[in-house]
Amino acid sequence: MAALNHSYVSKLVWMLEAALFDAALGLTRFFPVDSVSKFGGSLFRVLGPLTGANRVAERNLRIAFPEADSAEINSLLQAQWVELGRSLAEFLVLDRIVADSGRVQVEGEALLGAIAAGGRPMVFISGHFSNFEVMAAAIVRAGVRCQVTYRAMNNPYVDERVRKNRFRYGVRLFAPKGLEGARELIRALERGESVALMNDQKFNGGVAAPLFGHTAYTAPGPSTFALRFGIPIQPMSVQRVGPGARFKVIVHDQIHLDDTGDRQADIEAGVRKINAFIEDRVRARPTEWFWVHRRWPNEEYKR
Repeated sequence: MAALNHSYVSKLVWMLEAALFDAALGLTRFFPVDSVSKFGGSLFRVLGPLTGANRVAERNLRIAFPEADSAEINSLLQAQWVELGRSLAEFLVLDRIVADSGRVQVEGEALLGAIAAGGRPMVFISGHFSNFEVMAAAIVRAGVRCQVTYRAMNNPYVDERVRKNRFRYGVRLFAPKGLEGARELIRALERGESVALMNDQKFNGGVAAPLFGHTAYTAPGPSTFALRFGIPIQPMSVQRVGPGARFKVIVHDQIHLDDTGDRQADIEAGVRKINAFIEDRVRARPTEWFWVHRRWPNEEYKR
C-alpha cells in the first residue's frame, strides 16, 4: 500500500510539474523574446542563491579557480545564476530565437555545410555553455543528419513536452540508455549519420582525466566512436552576444586522435583532449558554464 501511495503521489507531482511547464510555455508567447530572457535572469538571480545548488556551484568555482578571492567567487556565482536563468527561460521561446536570423550567428558555418555535404559521419562534442540548445539547432539547420543525444528527464510528462518543444526548431532527440543506447549510436554512425554528445558532466566509471587540475571522471563515448570509425571529433561551443537573447555558435578546429593500436590509451588521450577543450572554453567565459552540476568526485564536495 505504501509503495502504491508513493507511486500515486509521484505521478501527481509529475502532472503538476507538467501543468506548470504548459502554463509557462503559454505565457511566454505573449512577451518579446528579450523580455522573457531578462525575466529568467532576474528570477534566478534572486532564487538561485536560496537553493542547495548554490553550494555546489560555489564549490565548483573554488575548485576551478583556487586563486580567486571571495569577492571574485561571489561575482561569478551571481553572474552564472543570471545566465542559467536566462537560458532556461529562453528554452520556452527557442523556436522564435532560432527563426530570427539576426539572433544566431555561426562562426564556421561553411565547415558545417561541408560536413553535411560530405556524407561522412562526425562525432560532435560540446559542453553546457550558455544556451547550449542553440548548437543543436545550428547542426540540424546546416543539413547535417545527426543523432542529438540528451539525458531524459525523470518526469516523463515534462520530458515529452521538452521533446515536443525542441521539435519546433527541428531537433529530434535520442536518449541513449546503457549498452543498447551505445549500440544504436554505433548503428547511426554505420548509416553515415553523425552523433552529437555533451561531454562535460560526471560519468561514474568513466575515464579519470584532469579538469582544472582535478580528476574528473568523463564519458569515453566520443573518443571511442571516433577511434572505431577513424573520424575526427568536431567540437562546438556557443556564446551569448550582448545582454539579450543573441548568440554566436562556434565550430572549432577538429580534434584528431592518434590510433597507436593501444585502444585504451588512445581513448584516454582523447578524453584528455576533450577535457582540455572544455576547460579552455570555461576559462574564457566562466559565467556561461553549467556550474550547478557535481562535476568532480564526491570527496571534493565534503571540504
